[in-house]
Amino acid sequence: MLKNDARLSLIRSWLTRDLGWRVGRISVASADASFRRYFRVSRGDVDPAAWAPRADTLIVMDAPPGKEDVAPYLKVSSLLEQAGAHVPHVHASDSKRGFIVMEDLGDIQYLSRLKTGRGVDKLYGEALTTLANIQVRGLRAASALPPYDRAPLERELNLMPEWFLRKHLGLELSPEERALLTVSFEFLINEALLQPQVFVHRDFHSRNLMVLPNDNKGGPGVIDFQDALCGPIGYDLVSLLKDCYISWSRERVERWVRGYRRVLGNLGANVGDSEYQFMRWFDLIGVQRHLKVLGIFARLWHRDGKIGYLADLPLTLQYVRDACRRYPELVEFERWLAWRVEPQLAPATARQKVKPPRVASRRKAKPKPKPKPKPKRKSAGIKKKAVAAKKKLKRVLRKVRAARKTRKAKRVIKRSVKRVIKRVKRGGRKLTARRRRTRRLHK
Repeated sequence: MLKNDARLSLIRSWLTRDLGWRVGRISVASADASFRRYFRVSRGDVDPAAWAPRADTLIVMDAPPGKEDVAPYLKVSSLLEQAGAHVPHVHASDSKRGFIVMEDLGDIQYLSRLKTGRGVDKLYGEALTTLANIQVRGLRAASALPPYDRAPLERELNLMPEWFLRKHLGLELSPEERALLTVSFEFLINEALLQPQVFVHRDFHSRNLMVLPNDNKGGPGVIDFQDALCGPIGYDLVSLLKDCYISWSRERVERWVRGYRRVLGNLGANVGDSEYQFMRWFDLIGVQRHLKVLGIFARLWHRDGKIGYLADLPLTLQYVRDACRRYPELVEFERWLAWRVEPQLAPATARQKVKPPRVASRRKAKPKPKPKPKPKRKSAGIKKKAVAAKKKLKRVLRKVRAARKTRKAKRVIKRSVKRVIKRVKRGGRKLTARRRRTRRLHK
């Protein structure tokens, strides 16, 4: 597949011709939920003098222009480096062609280590320290980011009824149900806007945190941050501690949240009037995030054909129900999810695995041009004309023959009539001669 990959050929040409590097092997590193792809470039047997960065491997991001834009990545990468987060250092970039060559942080995700159950508190401690630096030291940098205000919050919440309820579960909502969603969504948006606004990574979870080699003391490597916004203080904390790919007990999560609040408070951040208020911020922005994720996971399957995310829908829905049960404003919404939505999830997912969806393009499909008529070959045209002429000639000949037969018949009839007339005339003359002879005898 890689041999016929036009983008990969462009990457190799960019590295060797434009940057003047000699590279060895290029292999697929990973792909994410967007159109972006990542390739690992190794030095191989190349002389280190011809290899600019001091590393055996590098990562090249491929973000096709028109589908992805590398400018936000470059901007947020610089802001996070200034805040003290360990993000992949950018060595070179080409915004027009959509290429970035960067530091290789390895391929060991937090998720793989967390699933072993060993060193969990240490891993989360380092991740929370990194997050605190981003939110406190990056507070000034957050002002350079777009706001996570009403418009994106509402747009994200609407993914849930569109893709999860209607497309995945096949539910047709009644006016009362739509009204319940409207009221619940409005409550969640208002609560999000009341929180202190900080630098928000938006996907600060176990698949975007990398375990760095050599027991790096700078915390985890942070990736996939190009969609960062300035938004609610509890958002990234929910992404990390209520991870859609791994779950922990409520008691353990609350302990981590309380410890994180103390750290932020010591750094001078706004952490609310009480632990209850901070926990409320945490839970309610979590409902907004997980409702959005339900829609995104369903869309990744129905629009993009990525089935792996369907397995994470039950845990994500459970996070929503658990948080809603804790706050009276969302109790009715939770009851509706319990009797109307959750029973439909398992059967709907089972149906989708049997009958894959028709993957739709992210762009509006252009109307297919009408097929151009095939050019007529000269030989074929001549042959057609010859056949037509031959048929016409046959028709003319048939008419001529018919006409000849008609004329011949007329001539035959005419001759016959003449003969009959002659015979009649002869017979009259003979009769007259006989009468004369008879008269002479009688005399």
